[in-house]
Amino acid sequence: MRNNIVAGNWKMNNDATQTTTLINDLNKALEEVSVNCRVLISPTSINLTSAVALTQDSVIEVAAQNMHQAKNGAFTGEISAAMLNDVGIKSVILGHSERRTYFGEDDQILTEKVASALENNLEIIFCFGESLEDRKSGNHFKVVESQLKNVVLSLSASSWKHIVLAYEPVWAIGTGETASPEQAQEMHAYIRSLLVSTYGTSVAEHVSILYGGSVKPTNAKEIFSKEDVDGGLIGGASLKASDFTGIITSF
Repeated sequence: MRNNIVAGNWKMNNDATQTTTLINDLNKALEEVSVNCRVLISPTSINLTSAVALTQDSVIEVAAQNMHQAKNGAFTGEISAAMLNDVGIKSVILGHSERRTYFGEDDQILTEKVASALENNLEIIFCFGESLEDRKSGNHFKVVESQLKNVVLSLSASSWKHIVLAYEPVWAIGTGETASPEQAQEMHAYIRSLLVSTYGTSVAEHVSILYGGSVKPTNAKEIFSKEDVDGGLIGGASLKASDFTGIITSF
């Protein structure tokens, strides 16, 4: 049985006061509605400890936006998987297009990060997706397959209990553009077919595949209604309690 998931990636937004206010607003809003999915938020790293404390009695789970692959050492500014564990974090986003584009995270680095996360019992929300150029040239399936095969499709079947996939068409992140529900379903079905061919139906049917690309309260229900779309990785719309709640209650 796949989990329906709505995860908010707050990126480099919200100071300590704003983080507290938004979490309190979300806690209050979600107490007043029916929540039929897992809810995760991913504040900036310096606010993870306070976020964990503020969500102790809430349906909200807290995830990290990134982590370093090494256990420790001379990596100024970085945070290890063990450090995330130590402050109560159980999930981490890896491979986001912004990390790939702006910070040079390639398949080898991501392979090492995934291994470190799994060693430390962290759930991984693994991101991947094609650029507009890839989509227009018809290479989008090939690009997605490559990103998956080079990192996660070589893992053992048992590792997939700890992995959530997040398909993010790069051309639809922060642009206001959104893949149609049919386009999202087409890609998600293809991704699940790769899991079936690699691990079999049993594993494939237990992996949640999220859509990440300008999901809003106005389009979430239609996108989430598709057979192979199990939720969303939400950017801008997760920064406003009413919008994020509207997406959550789309399930």
